Amino acid sequence: MPDEISAPIDRRRLVTRHNPTVRQPTPLSPLTVGNGEFAFTADITGLQTFPGFYETGGDPALPGVIPLGTQAQWGWHSFPNLHGFHQEQAFRYYDTYGRPAPYPVSPSPHGPAAAWSARDPAQPDRRVDPVAVDWLRANPHRLDLGRLGLVLRHVDGAPVALPELGDPHQTLDLWTGTLISRFSVDGEPVLVHTWVHPALDLVAVRVESLLLASGRISLSLAFPYGSATHTGSGGDWNAPERHQTQPSQHGPRRADLLRTLDADRYHVAVAWSPEGALQEVGPHSFVVMPGAGQKAIECAVAFSQGPLGDLPTVAETASACRAHWERFWSAGGAIDLSGSADPRAAELERRIVLSQYLTAIQCAGSLPPQETGLTFNSWYGKFHLEMHWWHAAHFALWGRAELLERSLGYYDRILPGAQETARRQGYTGARWPKMVGPDGLDSPSPIGPFLIWQQPHPIYYAELLYRLRGDRQTLERYRAIVLETAEFMSSFAVWIESAGCYRLGPPLIPAQETYRAEETWDPTFELEYWSWGLATAQSWRERLGLARDERWDHVLRHLPPLPMAGGMYVNAGSHPHTFTDKSQRNDHPSLLGALGILPGALADRETMRRTLHRVLETWRWQDKTWGWDYPMTAMTAARVGEPGLAVDALLSPNPRNTYLPNGHNYNREGLTIYLPGNGGLLMAAAMMAAGWDGAPEVNAPGFPQDGSWSVRWEGLQRMP
Repeated sequence: MPDEISAPIDRRRLVTRHNPTVRQPTPLSPLTVGNGEFAFTADITGLQTFPGFYETGGDPALPGVIPLGTQAQWGWHSFPNLHGFHQEQAFRYYDTYGRPAPYPVSPSPHGPAAAWSARDPAQPDRRVDPVAVDWLRANPHRLDLGRLGLVLRHVDGAPVALPELGDPHQTLDLWTGTLISRFSVDGEPVLVHTWVHPALDLVAVRVESLLLASGRISLSLAFPYGSATHTGSGGDWNAPERHQTQPSQHGPRRADLLRTLDADRYHVAVAWSPEGALQEVGPHSFVVMPGAGQKAIECAVAFSQGPLGDLPTVAETASACRAHWERFWSAGGAIDLSGSADPRAAELERRIVLSQYLTAIQCAGSLPPQETGLTFNSWYGKFHLEMHWWHAAHFALWGRAELLERSLGYYDRILPGAQETARRQGYTGARWPKMVGPDGLDSPSPIGPFLIWQQPHPIYYAELLYRLRGDRQTLERYRAIVLETAEFMSSFAVWIESAGCYRLGPPLIPAQETYRAEETWDPTFELEYWSWGLATAQSWRERLGLARDERWDHVLRHLPPLPMAGGMYVNAGSHPHTFTDKSQRNDHPSLLGALGILPGALADRETMRRTLHRVLETWRWQDKTWGWDYPMTAMTAARVGEPGLAVDALLSPNPRNTYLPNGHNYNREGLTIYLPGNGGLLMAAAMMAAGWDGAPEVNAPGFPQDGSWSVRWEGLQRMP
């Protein structure tokens, strides 16, 4: 296969033709600046001036809102644990081939804890504490660190309402990382530039307007308490008595603030232009006033877990942003579709460019990201480790492996807890959690603790890095993670003497989360992933100079075939009626991932092709799918030789495959941004352009070869 098209791509032209532009405020239009560790989401003014509109607005076509938040990877809060709640209070024991194994569970998401029958069926004399369960799910929760906005006033002193802004026009310059916002107040122009420093948790702003001179524009800075709502910005603005903000002067143009919320605390430093002043105007509320006669004001606000040293100026932050983003876009991968005849090419290219930006600022930090990144909270701000692949694996294929590697240290930190989970359930190795915060403690859930498809993920990440580097250092760096993961996987498989093979589950819930844990076994995708993961781990043992593990090999040789019925793959061996029972054709069509996400050692290409067509024809796509289902389908279509269907899947008009003007994958009300869709799109696009192991030896083998698509690409890696 040709490596890549030789003529260099004009990276700046490619990127900037997709700069997001907003000409009117809508509740799904905010734009975000960030650096992977910290993000600031702004309204039409370039700051967080009208947060209420973005929390309560609505759109009949795409219901929901995107709250304005300021979040950092380290920014978490917990309510006081006055009753000493602990995970064991959420344990229910499930029969595991004669052995009771504990899982932290919660009531069904369809009903409140109070209505839940909390008695443990495996141990009838023991009850699960629903109050403890609620506390454990909600804590810790990600925190909105603060709100930086404009105070806008008419000549009579009355506040300016959002509809009264004139001629709004906002552009995010992707090449420089600059958010540029223009509007007018009573006919007078206002220009706002907003940046986030590439290496600090710092937002910088420059405001230019003649209205500054008369005091009709100032900057506001306010702070909330923590909020344990399932979704939202992460701030409670109605509990001023529950937290403290202690200001201290730090020179003539800077103030430091110490924020205390129960046992959590963080620091804020505010620096402003000469002649300006900081005034405290209420509990946890401050205003930066311009000096008399000023026509421009600059302000930098930095957040940190510890005291802050010297801050860069606004000009220095802008310069650092320009250098950082030019390096980002100039290096790594690129795909240019501008020469294509297919009229959908421009939209696919837009999604690819904006997804690179969004995953860089939302999914490339020191922790795995939550599904809504650093914009607002979903699932209390906790992250889902089965989604980590969809958020970040693409970085390796796009020549930005260091962005994937930033979050992999998390697995080292939680390895002891993962080993304890496996031991407690009667397994060996390390069992990775599902819905977690920084502590790695698996949150109680009716579904999460029973998922297993996140288990091989760390092996996949390590293998991607080894394919790029091929060195001993990489092998040693991820040695423990790979080997402990594989050890759990081998011990989780149960030998079924009567069948002469191993079985996965029960208890188990597959990636298609519609099955009961107690009655599900041998899901198609998970079987394939077990085969790939154990085989890859054996290769790691050999590369390290170790003997192959006999137990792992025995499992590999005796995994059952992928379950089939009617000449097609089905969801699970325990549920073979995928295509005769319509209730089984909703949620993720994860059976496709066995030859799509994965190279499919156990899968037959023609059988998967038939399965793909039936899934496309019969699945409940309109309202029961998720954003990553579409790139997964595209990867399967590419591998089975259906590139036209691959493109159709990426650009499917189904509502849950919508990509907003800001580039976010819209999923549904309450989950209005869904970054696994963006990351999955990048994984599929890289695969379709650069190919995969065993792909046809043509350029862009995942795209149609009929002349309708011109695919120029650089800096991409082949997918396993």
